Amino acid sequence: MRLSNRNKTSVYSFINTLLLIFLAAGIGAYFLEEYRFNILGKKSFLLIVIPILTIFLFYLNGRQIFEYDSDGEALHFRNRNVIPFLQKPLNDEFPKYKLLKFEIINMFFMKRLYITISSKNNGSTLLKYEISYLTKKEITDLRFSLHKVIKINKEKRANI
Repeated sequence: MRLSNRNKTSVYSFINTLLLIFLAAGIGAYFLEEYRFNILGKKSFLLIVIPILTIFLFYLNGRQIFEYDSDGEALHFRNRNVIPFLQKPLNDEFPKYKLLKFEIINMFFMKRLYITISSKNNGSTLLKYEISYLTKKEITDLRFSLHKVIKINKEKRANI
């Protein structure tokens, strides 16, 4: 199964650009307010604080683009940001038989996917992905696919 929200990259880029324009307009309005109009008084700092908070919340949700591929004998996960230099993109590929368990965590408006895989060195490794920008249907499909892989792994281990 393949799952990707890569087609929404232009939407996330537009939102990012809009937030930056909102911040620039807020800074301009703040200076005009402080030095020219003085209508808002001491509340003029909100012209800068509100855009900064919205940008912070947009990036707090994590990497916007998530791709998952379970076709073949390997699982492939990619997680990257719309702005490439902001965060390091995650790119993991491993055989399906190494998947031990997974967990999807919902925290307010943030969603995280935690994958535990078997490792030769220290028994297991925890991989973390940000899936906040996936729809409910995409998360349900991802959960179904990962459950299917785990079920097949358990059946193979029981037969051995």
